[in-house]
Amino acid sequence: MKIYIKLLITLCIAGVLSSCSPGKVYQFKKEVDSSLYREMTPIDTLSIAQMGWQEFFTDTHLKELIQSGLQNNLDLKIGIQRINITQSMLKQSKAAFLPGLNGGFGSKQSRMSYSQGLGNMNNTALYDGYANASWEIDVWGKLASSKRAFLYRILQSESMQRAVQTQIVAQIADSYYQLLTLDKQQAILEKTIENRALDVKTMNKLKASNIVTGAAVVQSEANYYNAQADLPRIKRQIREIENAVNVLLGQAAQPITRGSLDDQEVNNNLSVGLPSQLLANRPDVHAAELEVASYFEEINVAKRAFYPSLTITASGGFSSFELKDWFTSTGFFANVAAGLIQPIFNKRLNKTRLEIAQANYQEKVYSFQKILMNAGQEVSDALYGYESAAEQEKKRILQIDKLNLAVDYTKKLLIYHSSTNYTDVLTSEQAYLNAQIELTNDKLLKWQSVIKLYRSLGGGVR
Repeated sequence: MKIYIKLLITLCIAGVLSSCSPGKVYQFKKEVDSSLYREMTPIDTLSIAQMGWQEFFTDTHLKELIQSGLQNNLDLKIGIQRINITQSMLKQSKAAFLPGLNGGFGSKQSRMSYSQGLGNMNNTALYDGYANASWEIDVWGKLASSKRAFLYRILQSESMQRAVQTQIVAQIADSYYQLLTLDKQQAILEKTIENRALDVKTMNKLKASNIVTGAAVVQSEANYYNAQADLPRIKRQIREIENAVNVLLGQAAQPITRGSLDDQEVNNNLSVGLPSQLLANRPDVHAAELEVASYFEEINVAKRAFYPSLTITASGGFSSFELKDWFTSTGFFANVAAGLIQPIFNKRLNKTRLEIAQANYQEKVYSFQKILMNAGQEVSDALYGYESAAEQEKKRILQIDKLNLAVDYTKKLLIYHSSTNYTDVLTSEQAYLNAQIELTNDKLLKWQSVIKLYRSLGGGVR
């Protein structure tokens, strides 16, 4: 008996030591192809992603909106609950290293036949109280791999939560600048409506002086109503975007306090850093690799299912026909057992589990590579989008200056020279209005590209 106990203790110690030994773990990626950003070979490690959103955005109203969104957004609150779920699963995986323990109490009343009781007793009562314990020793590190898999999943949930945060920051900022753009377009339209109302009066006076015909008067009135017809569309878009922002803020629909598009200044120092920094800075990329790591550990778990498992069980308690004999040596019972279970033939279950784990792992590797490539594409698109929008803005300003002169010249020619008519004035005015509207869209595109670049590099977490 003593030899058996010593052997059992030795097996326990060996199992504990082997379960604590490190197994094969996933090696996280550190390098990325330097050509990930199109036509760029960045060498500077500085990146705007390292700037907090409070520093990157300078508009006070926008910063207040972002702060409110990060506190009250419902998607972020949903993400927190998902993190709580994974944390509970991680705690459960840690508890798998501990032995299981359960106990119970029972009473059994029996009515026996004459032959069953051997003529001595007819009724019996049996009282049992017991405790059972079982412990699977993690000899091959299967439980350790399972615990690491759960750990990677909780880290993945946290990274996805940060990814949602960057998306919320970008969405609020993008919607904010859409509102500023629409405000500017509304102001341009309202000024245009005033000018065209004056045109109608001018055309009526010129007709009275026989300088223009009634057709010019009618055309000026149509031009005036055309500008008025565009105003409700702008107001409807403003209302819809305000409502969308309120959803992001987790609050009821209400007006959004904001500044002016003319007061906004874009940060021209748009450093992108190295492509390898996406692995750490961009939450969705990091989350994708953590998912790869978790499935890597699932392969380890599946492989170790082929090995024998060492289980130790123990039970003890009291059992007697009389309660008074319970806590006595005659009523006490106990047993201890240890066993190795080696899978021999289980209908290909373990092999199938391993093949599925390997296929799932390879699928996640490809998904991670795709997400990383998409991240590089987003950075390249955003940077080029900003450069092209800035170039458009410069050319548009020159166009507006010339169109403003064209409107002035055609109006004067209409009054003082017969070589032109109101159609020329109408054409020049409409071109001038369109150019003004397009200039606001160019500014919006520039801001949207900056916001997209900031988010695609991983900005908005800090």
